[in-house]
Amino acid sequence: MSTIHIVLLVVVVVLIFGTKKLRNIGSDLGGAVRDFKKGLDGDEEAKRQAAEQLRADPPAEHVPPSVDAAKAAADAARAERDRSN
Repeated sequence: MSTIHIVLLVVVVVLIFGTKKLRNIGSDLGGAVRDFKKGLDGDEEAKRQAAEQLRADPPAEHVPPSVDAAKAAADAARAERDRSN
C-alpha cells in the first residue's frame, strides 16, 4: 500500500466512525492491552507466591511418614492377615 492509500483509508474511517468514537475505541483498546499485560504479570506473581507457599508448607504427600504412622500401617496389615487366616 502506498501512502496515498493509507491516507484515504484513514479519511474514510474518520468519516464513518467520527473522531469521538475513534477516541473511545483507542481508549478501550489501550485499556484492554494494559489489563492483558497486568494479567500476565499477575499470573507470574501468583505462580511465585504458590512456589513460596509450597516451600514453606509442603503438601502432606511429600512429607515422610512418621514412625507412628508406619507402625499403625504394619499393625493394620498384620490384623488383616490374621483375619484372612
